[in-house]
Amino acid sequence: MNKWKLSVVFAILISCFTPGVTAQTTTGTEIDVSDNSTHIARITKDTIVVISGSTYSFTVDTPEDKGLVSTGMEAEQLFRQIRSKDGSLQKYKVLSGDGLPRVRGNIATGDRLVVTPEGKPGPDKTYYIAVEKRALSGRLRLEQNEITVNTTRDLTLLYSVGQRSPNATVKIYFPEGIKIGMDNTTVNVIGRGDIKLRDLERQSIGRVGADYPYLKVGKATITEEKSKGSVLSIENLDLRPSNGTDLKIVIRDVSLPKTGSYVFRATYTTSLPEILSSPGTGPEITQLKAVKTISDLRKVLNKNTPYRESPEAYTSVNLTWTPGNSHDRTTLMQSVDTGKTWAPFQIKPDVQHSAFAVSGLKPNKLYAFRLFVENGENRGSSNTVYFYSGKMDIKQFGASGNGDRDDTETINKAVTYLNRIGGGTLLFSEGTYHVRTVHLKSNVWLYLDKGATIKAIKGADAPENTWFSDKQYRSGLSPTDTGPYINPENWLTKQDVGHTFFRNTMFFGERLDNVKIIGTGRITGNGNLVTSDKVMDRSPDNRADKMFTFKLCTNLEIGGLYRTEDLWYDAEKDEPYYIGKDGAKSFRTDNMLHIDQAGHFALLATGTDNIYVHNTYFAKNNGANARDIYDFMGCNRVTVKNIYSRVSSDDIVKLGSDCSLGFTRPSSQFMVRNIIGDTNCNLFQIGSETADDIKDVHVDNIYVLGANKAGFSISSNDGGHVKDVHLNCGHTGTVHSRSKMYRTRAPFFISISNRARVLGARVGRYRFNENGIQHDELLATNVNIGQVENIVLRGVDIREVYGGSSFRNRNDRWPAYNGSQYKATPIVAGYKLPDPDTVEGGLDFKLPDGKHTGHIKNIEFTDIHLLVKGGNPVSDIKNIPPELGVGQYNISNLGIQPSYGLWARHTERLTIKKSSFNYEKQDGRFALFLDDVADARISDVKMVRAKNNRHVIQSRNSSGITLENILYYEDTWGNSPVKLPQAHYTGGNDTTISIPDQE
Repeated sequence: MNKWKLSVVFAILISCFTPGVTAQTTTGTEIDVSDNSTHIARITKDTIVVISGSTYSFTVDTPEDKGLVSTGMEAEQLFRQIRSKDGSLQKYKVLSGDGLPRVRGNIATGDRLVVTPEGKPGPDKTYYIAVEKRALSGRLRLEQNEITVNTTRDLTLLYSVGQRSPNATVKIYFPEGIKIGMDNTTVNVIGRGDIKLRDLERQSIGRVGADYPYLKVGKATITEEKSKGSVLSIENLDLRPSNGTDLKIVIRDVSLPKTGSYVFRATYTTSLPEILSSPGTGPEITQLKAVKTISDLRKVLNKNTPYRESPEAYTSVNLTWTPGNSHDRTTLMQSVDTGKTWAPFQIKPDVQHSAFAVSGLKPNKLYAFRLFVENGENRGSSNTVYFYSGKMDIKQFGASGNGDRDDTETINKAVTYLNRIGGGTLLFSEGTYHVRTVHLKSNVWLYLDKGATIKAIKGADAPENTWFSDKQYRSGLSPTDTGPYINPENWLTKQDVGHTFFRNTMFFGERLDNVKIIGTGRITGNGNLVTSDKVMDRSPDNRADKMFTFKLCTNLEIGGLYRTEDLWYDAEKDEPYYIGKDGAKSFRTDNMLHIDQAGHFALLATGTDNIYVHNTYFAKNNGANARDIYDFMGCNRVTVKNIYSRVSSDDIVKLGSDCSLGFTRPSSQFMVRNIIGDTNCNLFQIGSETADDIKDVHVDNIYVLGANKAGFSISSNDGGHVKDVHLNCGHTGTVHSRSKMYRTRAPFFISISNRARVLGARVGRYRFNENGIQHDELLATNVNIGQVENIVLRGVDIREVYGGSSFRNRNDRWPAYNGSQYKATPIVAGYKLPDPDTVEGGLDFKLPDGKHTGHIKNIEFTDIHLLVKGGNPVSDIKNIPPELGVGQYNISNLGIQPSYGLWARHTERLTIKKSSFNYEKQDGRFALFLDDVADARISDVKMVRAKNNRHVIQSRNSSGITLENILYYEDTWGNSPVKLPQAHYTGGNDTTISIPDQE
């Protein structure tokens, strides 16, 4: 299809999908409310009533005390919210009370709107303007506007309020014939998840502290109105967060017996900053048409992952519809000229399933399909379905691919077009395309050919307006910074600015389903995506800090072309390869999607489920401007496979849960496999944002090339429960190789702190003495300490234990250890509040669950072999690392550990087996140090004891330590092996156990 033909088709289809646009055949001066109106309460014969009130709305530049704003509108806004009643062309002007044109300021009562017809001469018409105190109009719509009579199907209503408010009430007016009930109707409030109306009051509000005022998501009641239908009222809604659709309401098994129009209406009422109600007119009204013909012919959408092409992938389509009472002699009709002419498609229907399996289509054509029922109750033509039999090249929409223009508008129009025809694949053929922010849409896939490059340019969308200001906390958190906790209801201050805002991004998706970004081309931030936490201090055209941002979406895929082989790493070539048959190395990686200069996040997925990311090569072209790679916040059912990152400054794969949606969301079911990379931070990380629970995490085959924090890190910092995490247990598939860790500051860092970044958190400032050191810091007083349990770590070889990432060494891939680089021991550290008698004035609070210590429970190290640099003096055995206070969740906060092999504190049920601990240079510390550890079993383990230390294992305040088949060498590996006798040490509080015993 050539460019001219496609433009014509595009124009025709846009008009088909744009409601309210009529042929301009007459002239007139009558006006009506436009579909996007927010400020029009009503229009009468000679009066227009406009809305004004107040709300809170902060931009990232608004001073903290200036967020209260008027919702009144200026004249130019009014012109965009009205239209001619008969489709004719009109001109508008607003006159103030003195008869002069109003050129500035909000419209006021007494102003007049003058409507002048265009095209044909005629008299002007004047409408008197009245301003009324109301809430701005919301928007009510149906997912499908027609239903076939005597069929049974679900009906979905979507409603968004016009302005934000806490403690809001929404009323939906249902017409007679639509039967809603507490059990057959579900509601989804601001993306929290579908739940029956009956259960709404019991739906979880998320993890919160005791100072959060909301105890439930909302309360639903249904009132029947005789001969008028019913009213659904939902009260006590916190609609301050804006996450797309505010209420998604699904009525199950709707069936209408007669044709006609069924009108739905909605209103809402705010509580702050003033009590206002919306008018329930204009966009707050929608209607469902009940017709006799088939009204829901639809494509069966392909949501399979990973993306795979086959000869028939784009030349076949499955169509289905809801069966009615009579489908006698149903014929599938097709058109290749956008519906001008129709011809029967010679195919028989699958009557049992009301479906057609269409194949053999000609490639790269736009097909239109509809059903024709010859007789029976449903006789006549159905609705029309479109299908493009190929990838639609963005150049057909006008993009040049020469890298000489801003292609944002062209790409967004193309994405909108494909969405409107029911989905499709947008092809980026060879060339360079510049974008600011691409607005992704459901069922639209982006495919990058080899040689195609999408580059970010400055001027991306601004961060979204919000109910609260975020300025109390935008980056960093010192132990005495109360900013995040000043307002317990302000979710913006509970995570850093990168996680808090979503729209300042290169690609944006909110409440979408079935989106893919795949191919073998390149996507680059081009130096125009920011990595700094101070991003909002930059000019407004330079505040984009994310590449891909997905908020509350489902069924997402990002990656190259799928290969069944596992990805691994060749140290000599410093390149990844695919493991072929019999272990052959395939260095051909042209199937991979290339990404570089991705800003703060290559991918920030928040509240998004069913994700598959795979076969991506990061930073081959450029290693700068890259921070986190894959961030999954409050996500579920995530697969990450075959990822190579040459270098980044932050985590490569990160799991967490924060408050950025205005509520917390638990995470589960992660399958992570074949992750290879170098990072200034952690290769794999759970945390630090842990406002809700994270569980069922399975990681196999990791290759750490460098990590200036940890190779594998787990932190619970905000009260979340982290459990069931497995490394190299084979849960994602066969463990093809032993995992490797090189140049890590600490191979493992598993910890708990109590930073308490959740809604309703409260903190106090305390001074206390810890092991002879004075502390002055915040303590969370009403949020429970988090939990970490059921951690299984297996099959890892660890060498070169120092912070040796190449991130800061661009000219030298990995400088050898020279003694100046940071290094630490593998760490397992729970968290304990200060003892009351060490606190000035005493500890004047108890946490809700009454616990004083958060233990790491059920952790297993099996087949772990560690060779550290060593060199620490024996005097370091006296070091007692501090507890991790507020704002402290890094290895550096723990100083030097008193052991070189493993240091564990506040731990229950620790297992170490079939492992070894060794050093390159004599290290005077213990091999293992156990501090407040209950029930430790150490078996089949080898280690080294320095000649200037009489003991190889030391425990403090620990109990239930069992040793089986333990061997240690004197001073150097292999020298004078000594086998410890099998033993069980009861121990207990205030007990030090030195192993071996006194010699």
